[in-house]
Amino acid sequence: MEEDRTSRFEALYAATFHHLLGYAMRRCDCAEDAADVVAETFAVTWRRLDVVPPGEQARLWMYGVARNVLAEHRRGAARRRDLSYALAGDLAGFYVPSAEDSADLGGLGSALRHLPDEERELLSLVAWEGLDHGQIAAVLGISRNAVRIRLHRARRRLARHLAESGDTPDRSAMSGRPR
Repeated sequence: MEEDRTSRFEALYAATFHHLLGYAMRRCDCAEDAADVVAETFAVTWRRLDVVPPGEQARLWMYGVARNVLAEHRRGAARRRDLSYALAGDLAGFYVPSAEDSADLGGLGSALRHLPDEERELLSLVAWEGLDHGQIAAVLGISRNAVRIRLHRARRRLARHLAESGDTPDRSAMSGRPR
């Protein structure tokens, strides 16, 4: 019985995957969202395989499922967006940027954006959060020695980007020492 169920699902998958992917791609803002819609459509199809109609009606039934999944996806995105705006409003009073934080970072900001996320995070933990190597190691779940090595590389890469842009690095920010 389970083998028949699996065989039927595999046949449905083979017959409808490209149709459903095209349907979702034409209606979603990005390929990742479309892939999520298709995956959820097949998850629903697997759970409700006993009620999936036979033949060509199965594809139409699955379009209906995909339509419902897409609608739920859009409602979820709208909820997340609304909650994000509400949260930003709620948090606005908790953090007041200092003059230093709100200063235009100019070349430094541009150089930081050129760094990989991991290096940007390391430098931020030192410069803005004021953490030492041991604290950074705890935050990132790596050894102090790994922090030391990665931080050295990140500082070198940042200095190189700054030199290429014609800006001179602020040595106190790069060293992690307070100004």
